[in-house]
Amino acid sequence: MNYYFNKTVLGSFDDIIEKVKVLLKEEGFGVLTEINIQDTFKEKLNVDFKQYKILGACNPHFAYKALQAENKIGVMLPCNIIVQETKKNTIEVAAVNPLVSMQAIKNPELDEIAQSVSQKLENVVNRL
Repeated sequence: MNYYFNKTVLGSFDDIIEKVKVLLKEEGFGVLTEINIQDTFKEKLNVDFKQYKILGACNPHFAYKALQAENKIGVMLPCNIIVQETKKNTIEVAAVNPLVSMQAIKNPELDEIAQSVSQKLENVVNRL
């Protein structure tokens, strides 16, 4: 089992970012953080890097349930989705697979939650 779901699509980087946000919202997620790796590397390291953003997404319902089952699960939240331009107008979107990351915790109460969240994130990627 892979630790991420991914798909490569054609389009502008900014348009794909917006589409991912809409699809996440349709699955009950909000974007809590948005990290622009390209800008950060330029500012902190003075190096050029491709367009690459990390979106930190959270589904409050599932986050609440997970925190009730395992109070340290917050170290693995939010769910990360990356959007990167692999070449001009070719964009790869990848989302974490919570089923894989939850295996490390060994709390059976998280199994159903991880399954549901994984399915929702996979839906987002597949609908691009």
